Amino acid sequence: MRLTTKTNLAARVLMACALNRGKTLRTSEIALVSNASLNHLLQVVNGLQAHGFIETLRGRHGGLRLARAPEQISMGSVFRVFEAGYPFAECFDAHANTCPLSTECRLRGYIARALEAFYHELDMVTLEDLTRGNCGLEALLNVPETLAEACSQPTVRA
Repeated sequence: MRLTTKTNLAARVLMACALNRGKTLRTSEIALVSNASLNHLLQVVNGLQAHGFIETLRGRHGGLRLARAPEQISMGSVFRVFEAGYPFAECFDAHANTCPLSTECRLRGYIARALEAFYHELDMVTLEDLTRGNCGLEALLNVPETLAEACSQPTVRA
């Protein structure tokens, strides 16, 4: 099993927002501290905002922040949003399935139950569980005030 890049980046964005509570972050800041492509992050931010995980603010002092408290964000719900468009195996895709065994194969049922167990475990993990007291992660994803100010100041060229 392998998670998509978008799911990975969604977790990074949410953890950065949770660890920088009280700050409105810019996507470029999160890209910098989480070593991620800005273009990919912009797509992920749109998905997170559309599903109510974050809120975005426009304007000079705009950016993004959590729309809910970290303890109210289940990682299972985040993973479901970003993994939903990708069937686990060919037989899970009604339109593209060409497997001749799918009508008689019992493996699909076992895989479906295993996937549900996977998501059930993640449903019990909140964003707060991932970030509370995680000093190492905080050091990695902390956006210093100077970086936030540098991103909001216009560049003066000589």
